Amino acid sequence: MSEPTVADRTSTPAAVSLGPVAIVLGATSATIAWMPQPPMATLLSAVIVGVLAVALGAVGIRHARQGTGRLWTAVTGTTLGAAGLVIAISGMWSLRA
Repeated sequence: MSEPTVADRTSTPAAVSLGPVAIVLGATSATIAWMPQPPMATLLSAVIVGVLAVALGAVGIRHARQGTGRLWTAVTGTTLGAAGLVIAISGMWSLRA
């Protein structure tokens, strides 16, 4: 097989893997945030993982628009991370009251 395994010869594995990593982190954040009664430390980890998912997903969207990587994985990871982040912050806000 003489064809490369990546989409383009200029594609780097790091740029291509931003979307899938954002999906995993976003799904983790959303899952942690949807737990019935998570402790505060667990909600804090959901916030941290959600922020990482949003950041990596945004960078993945930027690279995908330039032709490196897949756009749908980056958008899905960003959306899941934002959902987990919002749910975790609202859960922390309700525990504070």
